[in-house]
Amino acid sequence: MSALGARVVVPREHFVVDVALRVGAGETVAIMGPSGAGKSTLLQALAGFVPIGEGEIEVGGRVVDRATQPRVRTEPMRRGIVLLGQNPRLFPHLTARENVAFGPRAAGIPASEARRDADDWLARVGLPGSGDRRPQELSGGEAQRVAVARALAASPRVVLLDEPLVALDPDTAGDIRRMLREQLADTTTVAVTHDAADAVALADRLVVIEAGRVTQEGAVRDVLAAPVSAFVASIAGVNRIEGAASGGGWRSGEVGLLAADAASKALAAVDGTALAAVFRPGNVLVVDEGDAVNSWRAVARRIEPTLAGVRVLTDLGAVDMSLSDAGALRPGDALTLHVAPEHVRFVAAS
Repeated sequence: MSALGARVVVPREHFVVDVALRVGAGETVAIMGPSGAGKSTLLQALAGFVPIGEGEIEVGGRVVDRATQPRVRTEPMRRGIVLLGQNPRLFPHLTARENVAFGPRAAGIPASEARRDADDWLARVGLPGSGDRRPQELSGGEAQRVAVARALAASPRVVLLDEPLVALDPDTAGDIRRMLREQLADTTTVAVTHDAADAVALADRLVVIEAGRVTQEGAVRDVLAAPVSAFVASIAGVNRIEGAASGGGWRSGEVGLLAADAASKALAAVDGTALAAVFRPGNVLVVDEGDAVNSWRAVARRIEPTLAGVRVLTDLGAVDMSLSDAGALRPGDALTLHVAPEHVRFVAAS
């Protein structure tokens, strides 16, 4: 196993991608960010397909790319990095077995040994006995499994995943997610994804990139539980409302909230400190008029159907409701909302 260390600086049309990244040997790091934030540019640079303007890339303690010395730049295969994207890109004229054996054979492994190992890899990714099938005979999920086997059969030092599950149906994506978790357990991996479920299932850490910069990183669940931006709150499925510390709690205009946990209370200890209140829409209740702690008035702006009922988006947070509770609710209606202090967290806000 090899660790990956990089500082990648790539100029783009409207901003510069400038990301420092370190991935421990055998660790999986998920990369998330809005569309156009620079995630795929980062992977392309790590793989050697995009030149870096500044910085360097190091694999296993060896520099494989350095902007100041163009000669210190190796192609993806030589630097031990493989990139697996949304399109499996299998060779259409080769069988599944020959696709998987291609990398080892190119590295000098005897054909018979490479084919035998290819059959073993196909079995490991859930396709035993499929070596003679050609890409046009495979479903989308099966083709992606062959692509994973081909990538890992090349004994890469680092695997880069660029949303390989995005084009698959939920059941197939779930199966391949579980397979990836098993097969990549001991492989240094960087996985770009738009799905928080992928990050939770596959990764040890999460790095969030917005407009070419890292805005938050840490253990996956820690990042999702304490989003520092509206984007992270959206992928985590939580409300995040900015305000400031006031009287040991949080306040934004006429709305005041208290939190029960010690960390939130510590953040709110100094009045005026910029804070964001974070809470789940499922923990918000619609209540009768009153002055209970952690209650506020809001106006329904949009009503969206969900699997369990509806989500009502208001001018001050969202609330999940059953169809029966939503009743005849319409945009423009006024509501009184309440969330218990034990369901509220305060996080630092810019």
